[in-house]
Amino acid sequence: MDPNKAQSNHFDPGGNARMVDVTAKPITTRTATAKGDVVMRPETAEMIRGGTAKKGDVLTIARIAAISATKLTPLLIPLCHGIAVEAVDVRFCFEPQKSSAPHLAVRDGDSVTLCCEVDVRSSGKTGVEMEALTAVMAGCLTVFDMCKSIDRGMTIQGVRVVAKSGGASGDFFAP
Repeated sequence: MDPNKAQSNHFDPGGNARMVDVTAKPITTRTATAKGDVVMRPETAEMIRGGTAKKGDVLTIARIAAISATKLTPLLIPLCHGIAVEAVDVRFCFEPQKSSAPHLAVRDGDSVTLCCEVDVRSSGKTGVEMEALTAVMAGCLTVFDMCKSIDRGMTIQGVRVVAKSGGASGDFFAP
């Protein structure tokens, strides 16, 4: 048996994958915040801001996709528990200004970064980090899908949990 598998609670003593038993865990309020970025051309950002994308309001559709994704997380992540998601907040914002153009955040002179940040809350026996991460990915992927016809060079990057609270492992805040 692989010694790393024995230390993970997603494996039984024989090294077989399993869903963690949370039966004895207390119900507590759980929160998680995740972030991710979509890097795009300035013209793409202008289209999003102006609401002129052919497929519709990019950020509204991406927000709905992110919220929907939280509820579908256990269908996508095999060992993730199904939980009652009680609240989801999705925010999109362009990075703080880095150029003389007041409405664009320019990186390396030719790209703009759109940040997606999601807060998920629940009262349960297990955390909501996976729901927050899944929501961010769905939001970013939706932006990509709605804009890919004009900007095939977009990238999704930096998807991460930046904060969590609740549960036995305590609070976490990324540096």
